Amino acid sequence: MSSSQKWGAETARHYDEPGSPMFSPELLAVTTGFLADLAGDGRALELAIGTGRVAIPLADRGVPVVGIEFSEHMAAVLREKVAAERIPVTIGDMATARVPGDFALVYLVYNTLSNLLTQEEQVQCFVNAARHLSPGGRFVIELGVPPLRRMPPGQSAVPFSVSSEHIGIDTIDPVTQRQTSHHYWPQSGRHGRSEHRYLWPAECDLMARIAGMELERRVADWDGSPFTAESASHVSVWRKA
Repeated sequence: MSSSQKWGAETARHYDEPGSPMFSPELLAVTTGFLADLAGDGRALELAIGTGRVAIPLADRGVPVVGIEFSEHMAAVLREKVAAERIPVTIGDMATARVPGDFALVYLVYNTLSNLLTQEEQVQCFVNAARHLSPGGRFVIELGVPPLRRMPPGQSAVPFSVSSEHIGIDTIDPVTQRQTSHHYWPQSGRHGRSEHRYLWPAECDLMARIAGMELERRVADWDGSPFTAESASHVSVWRKA
């Protein structure tokens, strides 16, 4: 059984939040452009495909997309948007579930790797990605850099979003590498939380090497901006030998 939190019906219903920056057409254009260039003429597999935020516009670019999703509720929202014939989805754990065939691209976006709460499962996710790749295929993840530099000694929480629409605070335990994201939406009074195991870029590189892949490229964001010591996130590309 996966340690990943399984999103329920309420989370799935509210996931496609109107006005959320993660759904902005500009962001999705650069994200899917990045991924489409890597996929080329091949197929793409999205781990934790969710409600299709990235998969649908990527398919609109002509890339055949297949998905794996842990939550039946999230997959049901995707099914309301597109038919199974267009974007097939397998219900299962992204660290172990298999789908038929080989892929030019496997990708995992928006910090989802950290939903696996043990190092062992995160390694297995890299192994599963490599298992689906054809030789020379790429595995891409989008992941935040742990915000420890923003925390003075003795502090265990750091805000990551403060606006009239959304307040977000991370509480962090550096010993276990566990991070809890707390969300509050003032206008509706809705609140929620999610559990994560954060990991550093160098730890990701080691996991990729264990899975038989080597780092090809690391940038700060989908727009290709350079990754530096000040970057709050990274988009990393590993290539299967």
